[in-house]
Parts: sequence; structure tokens; C-alpha cells
Amino acid sequence: MLELIDLSTLVILGLTAFVAGFIDAVAGGGGMLTVPALLSLGLPPHVALGTNKLAATFASSTAAFTYYKKRLFSPLFWQHAFWGTLIGATAGTLLVDVLSTEWLEKAIPVVVLVAAIYTVWHPHPKGDNNQLPARCSKLPMKQWSQGLSLGFYDGVAGPGTGAFWTVSTMSLYRMNILLSSGLAKAMNFTSNITSLVAFALLGHVNWALGLTMGVCLMLGAFIGAHSAIRFGSQFIRPIFVTAVVILAGKLAVDAWF
Repeated sequence: MLELIDLSTLVILGLTAFVAGFIDAVAGGGGMLTVPALLSLGLPPHVALGTNKLAATFASSTAAFTYYKKRLFSPLFWQHAFWGTLIGATAGTLLVDVLSTEWLEKAIPVVVLVAAIYTVWHPHPKGDNNQLPARCSKLPMKQWSQGLSLGFYDGVAGPGTGAFWTVSTMSLYRMNILLSSGLAKAMNFTSNITSLVAFALLGHVNWALGLTMGVCLMLGAFIGAHSAIRFGSQFIRPIFVTAVVILAGKLAVDAWF
């Protein structure tokens, strides 16, 4: 497939992937750029999704490691979310190969718009308050529910998963947007690599395209994650809101018009 693509198309794909990696590291939603870009090449939908998972794994791994290195993500604290995400992503990826996703395509814009409204009007904790939520009896159940549902969504569709993680984490645990972004990147990496394995076993990955875009995504994610950590919530929130609103609009146009 790669040899049929001219240089200008590869350059455009690379730039698209770089921007998507930056946005995904800061706020999530990079898939809103990469999935359409892959579909524009004429790839079958399942192959486009699988190839996007390969590329997205580069970006999410880079961002997740950066947040972890800066101590903005605690793997032990979020272990229940990890297992829930892994199971949910596996189930979603296996089911997408046999189930119609037409209903999901029409429902996603509504969900994303709700997330955008929440992000705009809900008061956010101050960016200097980097505190994990207190341990309680409900914490494991919250993590399992969040991981299963968002992992499943990422396995079935994908675009906007990072944004959904950030919004739901802020709502469930009252964490600031920087810590929430750290968790979002780690769980997004978990669901990406889990779905990638399943898509690869199903034969739905174009490795040449995925690796090419993955390198550009990784570079964008590296710069995006460091920019978010350096400038904090004042830098993250406008990009996050913009990414969510654009994602909602694009998905709505694609699904309803």
C-alpha cells in the first residue's frame, strides 16, 4: 500500500500525525485527525482503525511515559482502572469485527457534545492542587466502571477516548486537569496496545503506514506532553475545549449529514 502513495501525500500524513500527537498528548482526540486521514487513502474501515491503533500506540506510550516520569501518574493507585481498560478494550475490538457500528456513529456526537458542555461550564480545581483522590470503598468500583466502559469504546471506535478519560476523571475524582491528563494518557496507551494486538491477530493493520505515522505521532506527543506539563492547566484547558468541540462537530457532520 505504501508504495502507491506519493511523497506529497506522505508529507501531509506525517504533518497530520504530528498535530494529532500534540493534541492527543495535551487533551486527547488525536484520532479525529488520523482516522479520516487513513480513510481518505481508501483503506477499509477496519484496516483504518487497526492501522490507527498502531500509530496511536506510539503517541500514547510517549505521552504516558512522560507523565509518569514527571510523577503525574501512579500505576499502583490506578491498577483497577488498568485491568478494566484492558478487558474492555479487548471485548470492544473483538466485537467491532462482527457488530454493526451505525448506531454508535450517530450516538458519539451527542456524547462528545455533552463532554464539551461539561468542560466549558463545570468549575475546575486549581492547577496547583496535584492530589490523588482519597482511598475509599467506592474507588475500585469507580475505576473498574471507567476502565471497562472507556476501554470498550476505544476498542470499538477510538476517537476522543483521551478526552473522555480526562472529563470523566475530573468528574469522578475531582482531580485537576493535569493529573487527569496523566491518567488519560496511561489508560489510552493501555487500550491502544490491547486493541492493536487484537486488530493485528484479525489482520486489520497496515504496518507500513502505521509505523510511518507513528513516528510523527510520537514526536508530536513528546512536544505536547512536555508543553502541557510546563504550562499547566492554563495551557491545557483551551486546547482541550477546542479539541472536544471540533471533534463533536466533525463526528456530527460525518454521522448525520
